[in-house]
Amino acid sequence: MADPGATLPERLAGIVGGPHVLTAPADVEPYLADWRGRYRGTARAVVLPASTEEVAAVVRLCVAEGAPMVPQGGNTGLCGGATPDTQGREVVVGLRRMSRVRAIDADNATITVEAGVPLAAVQEAAAEAGLHFPLSLASEGSCTIGGNLSTNAGGTAVLRYGNTRELTLGLEAVLADGSVLSALRGLRKDNTGYDLKQLFIGAEGTLGIITAAVMKLFPAPRTRVTALVALASVGDAIALLARLKAALSDRLVGFELMSAFSLALSRKHQPELMPDYPWYALVQADESAEGAPLAPVVEAALAAAIEAGAAADASIAQSADQAQRLWALRENISEAQRREGPNIKHDISLPVSAIATFMRECEGELASAFPKARLVVFGHLGDGNLHYNLSAPEGVEASSFMDSGERANRIVHDAVARHGGSFSAEHGVGQLKRADLVRYKSPVEVALMRAIKAALDPRGLMNPGKVL
Repeated sequence: MADPGATLPERLAGIVGGPHVLTAPADVEPYLADWRGRYRGTARAVVLPASTEEVAAVVRLCVAEGAPMVPQGGNTGLCGGATPDTQGREVVVGLRRMSRVRAIDADNATITVEAGVPLAAVQEAAAEAGLHFPLSLASEGSCTIGGNLSTNAGGTAVLRYGNTRELTLGLEAVLADGSVLSALRGLRKDNTGYDLKQLFIGAEGTLGIITAAVMKLFPAPRTRVTALVALASVGDAIALLARLKAALSDRLVGFELMSAFSLALSRKHQPELMPDYPWYALVQADESAEGAPLAPVVEAALAAAIEAGAAADASIAQSADQAQRLWALRENISEAQRREGPNIKHDISLPVSAIATFMRECEGELASAFPKARLVVFGHLGDGNLHYNLSAPEGVEASSFMDSGERANRIVHDAVARHGGSFSAEHGVGQLKRADLVRYKSPVEVALMRAIKAALDPRGLMNPGKVL
């Protein structure tokens, strides 16, 4: 029996073991700030459970003590969703010790993994079984599958495979009363009432703590073609996307748009690339069938686009190493931005058909409001998701430019709303975009979200201050 006079950290240690409850400042420091360094909080303790049973016991104890909980995976989020507040009351529940691949069912093409498994490890486990897990993002070496689920992560293969939501078949989660929702079913058809797992995907830990999931696997690609295409305009990029969809169908996996300036941030050490053009598209096509020709189809489609004036130039990777270097250019843009200094960032989505008009209108409004500010535009054009960021004008202190963030956000997000888009495509809401959620969601949607939150977490202890 626990000592009734014991502190909360001491009682947590009785559940997970003393070494797995952190209270010393140096030990808890890595858990208190978000990846961008925008948010920093304090915590009553950091607890590191190693099983679903331990998570459930931790939740029950925290509920009994009235201690709010902040679930955290790889801590790579971009909206402050996994960062505690500054009051020092919250307990950070770190899930990285829950790192087991529980099962791979090759015949059913599924993998069951715990929340703390790094995304790259899920990919590797699938590959070892001769299969493919397609979720891929720049932070895949450090982000965890639980965080991917909690934010409904997107990445570079959404065009073919969908977001994390579309890749999830079953889920296990600890609820706000410490009970366990056990729905780890690898079924592609299960029409038995409400699909409860969908409540937790994208909820950022505000309804419960995801502990494991059953994810879809796919045949491993046997052939992969990667190309960098130079473009004169965003309209040409959209026309090229339509051409490649027609030529390649579902073999088109990724279509990434990059402005010349965003690529320049990443290509400082890649001078051998084609000369500067206003825009670039990074294209990837995969083929899983053995012996099926893919490269000739891609080459022919790109040649036809160039001949029709829809593309200016194209370079197809001739080796896996070249392809990897092209992808590194795209994936390193975010880190290159961070090295350059703070940016006003937007993670938006629009109907693909509206993107060119949106960008033309929004660029004009931003130019009037922020003369000579530099746009850093890149993202997943194939699924309508853009990272539409503003960098300070040359010679202007980046930190002072960041004071204009609220005004820039309003210009961008109002334009997004006019064109039927979303102010958060794949990064989530977290702390950063709570006001935007109330502003741009309809009153009915917000009321329903609040009702669900109140029903599943009536005491408001699950990741408070996030999303709502």
